[in-house]
Amino acid sequence: QVQLVESGGGLVQPGTSLRLSCAASGRSFSTYAMGWYRQAPGKEREFVAARNWVYSSTYYADSVKDRFTISGDSAANTVYLQMNSLKLEDTGVYYCAAGRTYRVGAALSSQTNYNYWGQGTQVTVSS
Repeated sequence: QVQLVESGGGLVQPGTSLRLSCAASGRSFSTYAMGWYRQAPGKEREFVAARNWVYSSTYYADSVKDRFTISGDSAANTVYLQMNSLKLEDTGVYYCAAGRTYRVGAALSSQTNYNYWGQGTQVTVSS
């Protein structure tokens, strides 16, 4: 079992950057697929990015490709989401998720891959 705690959210202006952290405890994140999702007010939770560390496969939603980067620090057992060139539509609560799956590529976007979820961190992009 793994516990996940997100941090790093905040209020930022369009065009700026923010880095979210997802601290994992209980198990090493490198044995899981780790995903980031977000939920804007009044909308369903949507996929942002994921990496299956076991199979070295990374996948991003089209809306964040080339702006967001998922990475990890094994020593800290923490996964990061670096968000650059933020837009108003990036606003939402960002959730970190973990699961053991053989899936790679676009299949990582399915929420069915993930058994464990964090509590979320708020990101607000506003001018």
